Amino acid sequence: QVLESCVAAAGYSVGEFAALVFAGALDFAEALYAVKVRAEAMQRASEAVPSGMLSVIGRREANYKFACLEARKHCESLGIENPVCEISNYLFPDSRVLAGHVQALEFLQENARKYYFTRTKMLPVSGAFHTRLMEPAVEPLAEVLKSIEIQKPLICVYSNVDSKKYMHSKHIQKLLVKQVVSPVLWEQTMHSVYERKQGTEFPYTYEVGPGKQLGAVLKKCNVKAWRQYNHVDVSEDEEPAET
Repeated sequence: QVLESCVAAAGYSVGEFAALVFAGALDFAEALYAVKVRAEAMQRASEAVPSGMLSVIGRREANYKFACLEARKHCESLGIENPVCEISNYLFPDSRVLAGHVQALEFLQENARKYYFTRTKMLPVSGAFHTRLMEPAVEPLAEVLKSIEIQKPLICVYSNVDSKKYMHSKHIQKLLVKQVVSPVLWEQTMHSVYERKQGTEFPYTYEVGPGKQLGAVLKKCNVKAWRQYNHVDVSEDEEPAET
């Protein structure tokens, strides 16, 4: 019943492939292959430059773009050419993930109070995903997406790149590539998905997969929509213990 009445899907970063498989736009096996190529290409790109991602919660006065600009200037003073430090994920009001050169992120942590950051935390990842440091991963992913069949989704799927609905297969092909080097507009996507006239009921929302992070983000973006939220765990059956 839930599956039959589903009207929209969205996936965070690599989860967008799962959303497109669910919507009938991608074949599961082909999507899995594309994800493998994407992951390997992004890993290679991340090994080229010491980079990372910094989760930030800021006060209302926080200006993330200005903070990133000053972090880039700091990197230039260290002799780093074309330094990268930019917003890579919009999570919820007052929360962003900043990504780029490690030296830029360390500078932001050290100067957190100046930029009105109340909490900063380095994420356990090896690279600055969703920034231009991932440029080397663009071509391998573009090639594999040209080789697989992409259908028009059967239900609305929202893109991380612009928080709008995918329109057709070429659109999907183009934006899945762009997503690698573009910020994930998750907060904006939540507004797009749940925008409705006042008094209209909110739909049931299901987060499928390990963890409930997206549910927590939804609560911060739209508490009324979150009241209809459910989590569906998809963990593997545990292996029987060896005797």
